[in-house]
Order: sequence, then structure tokens, then C-alpha cells
Amino acid sequence: MSESKLRVVGQPVRKKDAMQLLLGKPAYVDDLTPHDCLVVKVLRSPHAHALIDEISTDTALKVPGIECIFTYKDVPQKRFTLAGQTYPEPSPYDRLILDRRVRYMGDAVAIVAGESEKAVEKALKLIKVKYQLLEPVLDFHAAKDNPVLVHPEDNWRALCPVGADNQRNLCASGSCGDGDVDAVLADCDAVIDRVYHTKACQQAMMETFRTYTEMDTYGRLHVVSSTQIVFHARRIIANALDIPKSRVHVEKPRIGGGFGAKQTIVAEIYPAFVTWKTGKPAKMIYTREECQVAGSPRHEMEIRVRVGASRDGVIRAIDVYTLSNTGAFGEHGPTTVGLSGHKSIPLYTGNLEAFRFAYDVVYTNVQAAGAYRGYGATQGIFAVETAVSELAAQLRIDPVAIRERNMVREGQIMAAYYNEPASACALDRCMARCKELFGWAEKYPVRDMGGGKVRTAGVAMAMQGSGISGVDVGSATVKLSDEGFYNLMIGAADMGTGCDTILAQMAAECLDCDIGDIAVFGADSDASPYDSGSYASSTTYVTGKAVEKACAQLRENICAIAAGMLSCRPDELAFAGRTVRRLDGAGEVTLFDIATRSMCGNATAVQATASHSSPVSPPPFMVGMVEIELDRETGQVDIIDYVAVVDCGTPVNPALARAQAEGGIVQGIGMAMFENVTYEPTGRIVENSFMQYKIPTRLDMGRLRVEFEASYEQSGPFGAKSIGEIVINTPSPAIAGAVAHATGVWHRELPITPEKVLWGIKNRQK
Repeated sequence: MSESKLRVVGQPVRKKDAMQLLLGKPAYVDDLTPHDCLVVKVLRSPHAHALIDEISTDTALKVPGIECIFTYKDVPQKRFTLAGQTYPEPSPYDRLILDRRVRYMGDAVAIVAGESEKAVEKALKLIKVKYQLLEPVLDFHAAKDNPVLVHPEDNWRALCPVGADNQRNLCASGSCGDGDVDAVLADCDAVIDRVYHTKACQQAMMETFRTYTEMDTYGRLHVVSSTQIVFHARRIIANALDIPKSRVHVEKPRIGGGFGAKQTIVAEIYPAFVTWKTGKPAKMIYTREECQVAGSPRHEMEIRVRVGASRDGVIRAIDVYTLSNTGAFGEHGPTTVGLSGHKSIPLYTGNLEAFRFAYDVVYTNVQAAGAYRGYGATQGIFAVETAVSELAAQLRIDPVAIRERNMVREGQIMAAYYNEPASACALDRCMARCKELFGWAEKYPVRDMGGGKVRTAGVAMAMQGSGISGVDVGSATVKLSDEGFYNLMIGAADMGTGCDTILAQMAAECLDCDIGDIAVFGADSDASPYDSGSYASSTTYVTGKAVEKACAQLRENICAIAAGMLSCRPDELAFAGRTVRRLDGAGEVTLFDIATRSMCGNATAVQATASHSSPVSPPPFMVGMVEIELDRETGQVDIIDYVAVVDCGTPVNPALARAQAEGGIVQGIGMAMFENVTYEPTGRIVENSFMQYKIPTRLDMGRLRVEFEASYEQSGPFGAKSIGEIVINTPSPAIAGAVAHATGVWHRELPITPEKVLWGIKNRQK
């Protein structure tokens, strides 16, 4: 279907749930579950590494209203992973619900359930634990082959060959490449060799982790959770409790933000275990402090980048080594690290003669990491893009010009991106439009504003993916219902992104009806067709294609019923939205009549289910440019203007795509300038609340402008690619470049705070 003929796709349709949410209608987990259920909380370890020698719960059990307390002695001894990934999961099976060995400050020691939060809080204080303290591994540089093992247990196992070895503190290890990197680098006129460091950023979603559990009328465990992955959640909960998966039913209501945090099962296991053991309803709601110290933040990474070029700025070789800190457990460790190289190096496919990408993912005794928007690409793009800007500075080339000279272009094969082609790539047009819209020529390099303040600019490019090629499965069921409206059933999870709306737009386009005629239902592990879940920027591209296919099949079925009503063959009919008519003009029947006919003496299904998986993952591309004002007397950096131009194929809903872009950019600004995670020598996280962990507000983002430069991805629904993750990736390298242009100092560790900026200026002046 050509873009010029589209009626609903490409329109800024209002989100289906917008009014209900604005009016404060009950929508979220805690709105929809009974408040007289058991309250579940976890006693957390005060030590980074220890063995539990003794644990006494006798006094705590005497607190009025306490239902039960569980320790490591009460749980199954079968290890599992909390990573929401397709089976067999690349993440090692390294967890128990409760373990005698605690591996970070905040690790679960005991589960307490009671009739009130007050009773549970009191009982938590009365549990007596005697620990045998062990030496922790807190420095991730020293973790690999350290004599202190984070996971010495015999029943640790890795299901996939990802280079994992618990006897070496390795969660994953690997390398790949093309060409002779060392020889090409040796022949280059200029080589940048730098090390970059990103911290374990928090997703900081408004709705914390939360789950409600109950036994249904059939004796099954019913889990209502704020999760992105209902089907993976079912498997993980069953594995953890060591019960059949058929005994678990998972559904999600509206989600108050996830950003990848809820691609890990964080809160679900504990109330599920309580309900399974007691038969009573239970719920667990994480406090903000628990989210900060026992959640699933971005992986801390240290990335060494070597980039070699000729004196005229032609980039010939890139060498990337990533050391990733997975923390105490391996959720998403083997997979996030791959994106740090595979989605940064290919940006410079243009003239690249050789590349190498190697990595180690190590266990340490700090909070376990997980999935966060950008999923490793964010860290890698910060490193590679900053290195390219440093190279441009060394060669005295405009940082925009060096990118124009080397960027990947449509039709090129990206060797560092699994040898996939850049089948739809408007990166060159994104750069040209961004440069024009931003006014790069006027804002670069530096303008003196007086009073010790200067203004300057920075630039960065980014790419991501559209689902996990050859792995992700999206499915949709479309059903014709009474009076001729449709039900769309999906397993993808709308977490505020608007996927319910854009998938309904696609269905309305395919079925030639209004979006109001599409009622969306999802995601429920019993009722929805299987879907990998809402992560990896997969929903629009993968599940959207499944919607297209299901609608095409349903149209055929509808025409088959109409053929019987009009006494002709189906190929003599035309589907016309509200009617099906004979091509010869001899008659037509309405959708209302077809729906009515389908309910009496009919043997043709008026619903269709389709699944889709793609062998490729076409990348969206993006260019971001930032103007900052920097005060050389204080180190203060203010965002003045941020312009982004994004190639996400065909934007299905420009309004929602713009909202995605703006939100991601602001998160990226936070990562670049404010968000910090520091550890005390004991392993305690200092930033355990929003008083210490600073996230950006409207006052910190300056002027923000987003445009789209459309391409047409043939393998995507209506030419669409993804939008969700790429938008977080350009702020940190663009801001780092701008600060360097203003001060002459390159900051290679995030966040770039005023004190670091001022310290850099003063040291440079010495």
C-alpha cells in the first residue's frame, strides 16, 4: 500500500487510553487489585557479600497480622534467570528466590507477608540474621579471574554458548571482526585511543515495580503485573517456583513507564511464592528506594575505542573493547554488551576497511543490572561517537564534515551489524536537515557571550534496531464482532508508548475502517496470541507486520462468508470497508450483516491470527545536535537548543513518534549531565532516592525540536521501522563534544557535572 493512499497510518491519532488516563480512571496494578490482600516485603542484605549462618524468624512471626515468613530454607533449589528473553535465554541461570549466599547490599534475605504494611515493617526489624562476611568483588576491572567468586555454586548454568564461566566471574565473553585491524591502524595518519566510562543509570519510571497475585477458581496462579513481557514472565515465575507453566496466568494492566526495567522480573516472584504457598492474594509494591538499590539499571560499561583515519578524515579502522559490569546476577549481561559494538561501529561503514569488537561481561558484588532503553547501544555510541569527535578535533576537521565523509549510506552492507544491508537509510538526509534546522554553521565552533560564558555546539549520530532478527515473534488476532466492529488482541505491552494505538491504526488501515471501530485487548498470557513482548524496539516493526497479515487473512474470510450471501465466488468480490460488494455491481452486503450471518449456521472463522518474525532488523537512524551555554567560572552547562532528525521509516503516528523522541532525548540529557551512581567502600549505593539521584526536569532540557526524515523499509509494515530506543543515544556524545569545544577538555566519564567541568578547566590552565 503506497504512502499516498494511507488514511489512518501516518496520522497523529490520539492515544486510545488518553482520556481515561487524563481523567484518572483506574488503570494501573494498584488501582485494580483488592486492598485487603497480604502485603509482601523483602528483608534485604546489609552486606555486599556474605553467607547466612543463622536466621531466626520466631519473634517476627509473633507480630499480629503476620501470615508467613520464608527464608532460603523454604524455596526451591533450582536456579533460573529473571531476564525477560526468548527461551533458551542467553542470560545464565544464576538465581534462587532466596539464597544462603547474598551477593550485594540489597539482595533478598527473607520474604515477609502480612495483613498490613505496618505489621510487615515491624516484623522485618525483628528477624535476626547472623552473617559470615566474605570479601566482595566491587571493582569490575578486577573481577575477571579474581580468586573471589561471585557465583561458586555447582548448579549455576548457561543455556547458550555466550562465553560464560562462573569460575572466572564471567557472565559472557566474545569477539568478532573483519579485516586486519592492527595493520590498518598502523598505516593510518591519525589514531585515537581512548577509554570511556558510563555508569549504571536508573530508568526512574514513575510507576515502581509492582505485582498482585491470587489463586483463580481453577487453582491456577493468577499474576497481575506491571510488566513488558507477559509470556516470558509466565515462564520465569514457573521456573522460579518450580511448577508447571500451565499453572501460571499472567496479565498486565496499564503500565506507568518501564523503559526496559520491566523486561526483568523484579517484584513478581515474591508475592507469587507467597500466594502459591498460602493460597491467599498478595501484592508487592517497591518503594523508590528499593527501585534505586534493588532494581535493574543500565549496565555500567568501560569501553576502549581505537579509531584510525587518513589525514583527510577518511575513517579506515575501528577497534572496540567493552568491559561490562553485570553486577551480582547476569540478567541481560550477554546481550546488552553486543549492542555496544554492533550498533556503534556500523555507523561508519562508509569507508571502513577493518573492525574488531571484543567484550567481557563480569560478575561483581553490586546491584544486578538489566535492560534500559538503548540496551548497550547507548554506552557504545557515547564511546565511539565521542572518539570520532576527538579524531575530528585532532585532524582539525568539522565534526559534522567527518561524519558526512564516513557515514553509512543506503544500500551498503554493514559488516559490523551482522552483515545486514542498510536497506532503508536516510542518515545522510537526517544530517543535512539537522544541520540546516539547527544552524550548525552559525553555532560552531565557539561564541563568546561575555561574563565568562560561551556558547558552542556538538553533534552525534546513532542507530538502533527493529526487534531481534531471527528471534522475536510478534502475533495478532483480529476478530469481526457484533455490528461489524473489530477486536484486536495482542501480546505486546503498551507501557505508555502508544503501541495499542499504532497497532489499531494499522488494523484500521488494513480493514478500511475508522480507528474507533478497533477495540484493542492485551496483554494476557491466556488470551493473547504469543508475542515476545515490548522490548528491543520490536512492536511497530514485528507485531505491526503480524497485524497486517492477520487483517489480510480476515478480509479473505469475510469475503468467503459474503460470497455465500451474494451467490458468487470470493474472487468476484471486493472488500470495501463497511461493505463487501460484487465486482459486477450486482449486489453488496454490509459488515453488520456479515457479522450477523457469521453467528448462525456458519463454518468460516471470522477471526484470524498471524505471527511474524523477521530475519533482519533494519536500523532506524538519527542525528542530534546540541547548543550549550557554558560558564567557565562555575562549570555550569545549560542546554539552549537540541535538534534531532530521525529516520524511523514511515512514522505510523507522528505525534506519538515525536513524544517518544522528546522523552528519549531528555533521558539522554539526564544520563549525560546529572544521573550518577556511586558506591561507598562497603558496596552501598549512595543515590538511593530522587533527592540524591538527579533526573532532568522541564527546566533542564532547553528548546527541543524533532523532525522526521522518512525512508521506506520494504520489510516493515507500511514502510515502518522502530523509534523507541534510538532516541536516547545522541545526547551524551553530542554534549561531551560541545563541552570539549567550549573548554578544550574531553570528558570521557558520565555524567559531565559542573564540578568536573570546572576541575577540567582549572587543570588545563595549570
